[in-house]
Amino acid sequence: MVDRLVNSEANARRIAMVESCFGSSGQPLAEQGRVLVGEGVLTKMCRKKPKARQFFLFNDILVYGNIVINKKKYNKQHVIPLEEVKLESLKDEGQYRNGWLIRTASKSFAVYAATATEKEEWMAHIEKCIEDLLRKSGKQPPSEHAAVWVPDNEAAICMHCKKTQFTVLNRRHHCRKCGSVVCGPCSSKRYILRGQSDKPLRVCLQCYDELNRERARPNLPPTANTTPVKTDAAGSGGDSSADEDSDDDDDRVNAEEKHDEPKFYGDSDKTEETNNHSSKDSTK
Repeated sequence: MVDRLVNSEANARRIAMVESCFGSSGQPLAEQGRVLVGEGVLTKMCRKKPKARQFFLFNDILVYGNIVINKKKYNKQHVIPLEEVKLESLKDEGQYRNGWLIRTASKSFAVYAATATEKEEWMAHIEKCIEDLLRKSGKQPPSEHAAVWVPDNEAAICMHCKKTQFTVLNRRHHCRKCGSVVCGPCSSKRYILRGQSDKPLRVCLQCYDELNRERARPNLPPTANTTPVKTDAAGSGGDSSADEDSDDDDDRVNAEEKHDEPKFYGDSDKTEETNNHSSKDSTK
């Protein structure tokens, strides 16, 4: 199906439409061999709360952004190479249903579909694209992935020391290794996690010790290099959680708003292309 759509007029129009919806804030998406496989709204678990995000699945990348005007304007574009993606289904729990994890080396997060059927469709199409990419490239899927951040509202106190209560002054921070919500003193160390950044990132004291022990093991190549940096008790260091979850703001569309079902492109394109050519022939 994807191979047939590569050079289709319908595919080119769809990709151009996605580019126009992101405007100058997004990067160009039209590339030789790229196909828009499907699109729709998913609820992304952000640092503060779940929020609606527009997702576009291509045969080689997954793109998502904040919804400014539904189907007309998006911003905060994020582009994820599918070769780096691993999916993990989540069990239904309370209000969080029909979800799965999107894991990559640099960032991992949970998303939720409106129904179980939509979840199955999204996961099946993404998995198929990943499978095709890896088969064609001969590459192996990544073995390490970034931690999924624990949402702020799930931690009233520091998950490391179990003592510090979070307030306006005692801000929440996230360990970039395990994703736990921790206070400033319990995340005063930094570690270079190569898959996420070339700069030292905030880690909790427990992960810092574990990373150092792992690095010290004989005959075991290090997975990261250490660069400890002290911070003050408030955790000031220029990398607060709020500063780094860049799609956790500009929330102009209610996550509970009713959205259309996702659309995945397939056999309908053949009919559309046939009709377009027939129309052109009849006007000659």
